[in-house]
Amino acid sequence: MSGEAIPIIGGTGALGYGLALRWARAGHAVVIGSRSEERAAEAARTLTQRAPDAEIEGLPNQLAAKQGPVVFLTVPFRAQSENLNNLREVLEPGQLLVDCTVPLAAAVGGKATRSLGVWQGSAAQQAQEMVPEGVTVVAGLHTVSAPTLGDIGAELAEDVLLCGDRKADKARVAALIEEIPGLRAVNAGALEMARIVEQLTPLLISINSRYKTHAGIRIGGLPDRDHWA
Repeated sequence: MSGEAIPIIGGTGALGYGLALRWARAGHAVVIGSRSEERAAEAARTLTQRAPDAEIEGLPNQLAAKQGPVVFLTVPFRAQSENLNNLREVLEPGQLLVDCTVPLAAAVGGKATRSLGVWQGSAAQQAQEMVPEGVTVVAGLHTVSAPTLGDIGAELAEDVLLCGDRKADKARVAALIEEIPGLRAVNAGALEMARIVEQLTPLLISINSRYKTHAGIRIGGLPDRDHWA
């Protein structure tokens, strides 16, 4: 197994499950988090069938969040605040929380091609206000298709835009992202830039609906050198 375990809060959902599958097949230990211990365990059993050599565990969210230094939050926006409130007592200083939520209008019964206004500016900035002191939020994985991640036969060739206030934090997340073949992490600036990056999700939903596909984002013209060095 490679490195420390990766906890995925909301790992029974489409995005979390797809990420868990890709990381497990890349040799990472993965912890599936869910509000339901039974659902978490069932997802872990299913993943083990698809990645039989991987170390996969299913735990309630509060226990899952303690299992690694970089925690991924992959729940819908409507569940973001509830989950972060429940994790206040278990997240510890020094941990990174990668917030993947998008404030889509679908959270309140609207269209998935529209977004909601967030008082703090973005879902990621809201998350930063809610986590305990010493826990840092990085925003990312807003434009990667969950169905594509979950289809192990599908090849990925796209970029993941990371927003955060410290390059070193983004570099830690980037190292995990780039262990998934076909994904490249791109430094998209400070956490406040998440208010722009999150808007790409409804845009892609609209485009993919028209073209009946699962297209992602690719940034042209970047240098070949290691841009995290």
